[in-house]
Formats: sequence, structure tokens, C-alpha cells
Amino acid sequence: MELNRRAFLYLFGALVSSLGLQDSFGGFRVLLKSPKEERPPRLRGNLFKENGKSLVSIVGGGDTKTMVREAVSRIGGFEKIGIRGKTVLVKPNIVSGRRHPTTTNPDVIRATVSLLYEAGATRVYVGDMSALFRLSTKENMEKTGITKAAMDAGAYPVYFEDHEWIGVKLSAGKYIKEVYVSERIFNTDCVINLPVIKTHRSAQYSICLKNFIGATHFRQRPYFVDRRHWEEVVTEINLAYSPDLNIVDGTTIMVEGGPWKGTEKETNLIIASGDRVAADVVGLALIKTFGLWKSAPKSVWEARQIQRAVELGLGATKKDEIKLVSASTGQFREFDELLTKINLS
Repeated sequence: MELNRRAFLYLFGALVSSLGLQDSFGGFRVLLKSPKEERPPRLRGNLFKENGKSLVSIVGGGDTKTMVREAVSRIGGFEKIGIRGKTVLVKPNIVSGRRHPTTTNPDVIRATVSLLYEAGATRVYVGDMSALFRLSTKENMEKTGITKAAMDAGAYPVYFEDHEWIGVKLSAGKYIKEVYVSERIFNTDCVINLPVIKTHRSAQYSICLKNFIGATHFRQRPYFVDRRHWEEVVTEINLAYSPDLNIVDGTTIMVEGGPWKGTEKETNLIIASGDRVAADVVGLALIKTFGLWKSAPKSVWEARQIQRAVELGLGATKKDEIKLVSASTGQFREFDELLTKINLS
């Protein structure tokens, strides 16, 4: 079945090309592209640790820039990854042209880019590739206000479908052995992962691990690789890279449904960590506090993306390996109440 699906895509892509309809079917133009070269995975260690534990900050408040600054500062600051003098790619979630929380909040993008320049970055790019039938990314970035937010802060928008691909072998992969990654991941000094917190009808949830899918080729999307192991494929694709830092948009989150639309809750917070697994665990625990997620795992560690990440050693493997640091940046009484409900077990 999976082979037939992929064969159909290639044949349809060839037909689109032969009829000169590439501009009308942008996703199939991408499908026809092969990687220009192969490279080893882009791997970085987690520099945001204390006594061997992954630091995860969760900061609440009303002013977005203040929250982002405080969240990053609480785990050690941008200087931990040597931003000064570096080029930086900020990778938000721009799956479609719908406003946040389907996509990352433009205010969080603006704040992050501004703070990166204040920390000494020489040039900041903001880029992603939307879903196959939701292109173009350029139109989606403009429609959601992300382009304006990025450019207001001095960033340069990039659309991965307009760039080349790098082949990366996944030696530890069980369900996928190779993935094509946007060259933009390799062509900047630092990568800041900037997902939003939301549930997902196929992958269960979408936060840090799932956000990398937007930087990968359509041929290796989980629904084409192995629909029975969506979550595991999502996780294994992350063997191709590790972000330097994860800043998670928790201003408004999706607590059921998703990824396109669902039940939304304002939580007015930002999460930051160098450990994408630990950040996902905290985000999952936050979703669970609302009690609306019908397919929620009993324990956050039972989520299949997390289980596979633990097996692969992509980050924290248990609650005791995470140190949660929190702060409220204003009059936000609900924040303290929310924290008491977050269960990392």
C-alpha cells in the first residue's frame, strides 16, 4: 500500500511536470527534486543543563518579548550557544495559512528575532515549508502575519521549497533509513526551533519533534513512509539534526483536534530548553491539564513520539532527568495554578 501511494505521487508529479503545471502544483515540483548531495546528520549537544539534568523553563506573562527573554535567560541565555557573530535560522511552524495556534504566533517570532540580534547575531532567517497541499509557504507567511513580524525585526524570510535538499542517512532508523533535509538547516550556524503546542489527529501531538518535519522533503513525510507508525517516523527523522535551542510558543495552544483547527486555550506562556524531548514532555503535560484530549496517553512518557525518542537517546529519558524552572513576568495568578497541574510523570 505504501509503495503504491509513493508510486502514484511520482507518476502524478511527472504528469504535472510534462503538462507544465508546476506552478499550480508546487508540492509536486518539490517531489520531483532529489538531494544535491549527502551529508552526515547535523548534531549538537544540549548545552542547557544543570547537574546532568535538562533545564526546561516555563514563563508566563503578558508581554511576549519579556517572556521569551526570561525563558531563555532562565536556562542560561543565548550566550550558551555562542550566538554573537553567527547566522541563525529560526524554524517556526507554518503548516498552512491559518493563524496561531495552527501556526506559530508572529509575536513570538518577532520577539525571538529581535532578541537574537540583541545577543549579537549577524543575520537571522525565518523559514519553513508548509504542508503538501497547503503551499506556497510564502503566501502562508504573508497571510498569517509572520512575514511582517520577521521583517519588522530584521529577519530574512526563506521558503524551503525554493531551495535545495541534502540527503542524510539515518543509521539508527527502524522505520525510515534516509531523509532529505532542507539545505537551510545546514547553511546557517545555529538553528532555533520555534514550534507551537497543539494536538494532532495523526501524530497525536505536534511540538518540538514534529516541527522538524517542515524542514524535510515531501517524499519522507510519515503518511507516505508508514501510516501505521506515524509517531515513530516523526521521531526517527529527528536523527538527521538537533536544534541548538527550542523556544516553544505557548501563548495560545490547541488542546484537542488539530493540526489544522481544534479547541484553543490561552495559556500566555513560553517554554525554552536545549532538550526537544524534555520540552515536548512539558508541552504534553500542559495539554493534559485541560482534560479535553481524548487520545491523551496516561503518562506523557507513553506518547509514541516520546517512547521512540527515549529509545534513540534524543533527550531526557525520565522525569528525574528534567529540571523545571518557572517564573511569572507580571500579574498572572492563573500561572501558578496552572503549574500545580503540570504532571511530568
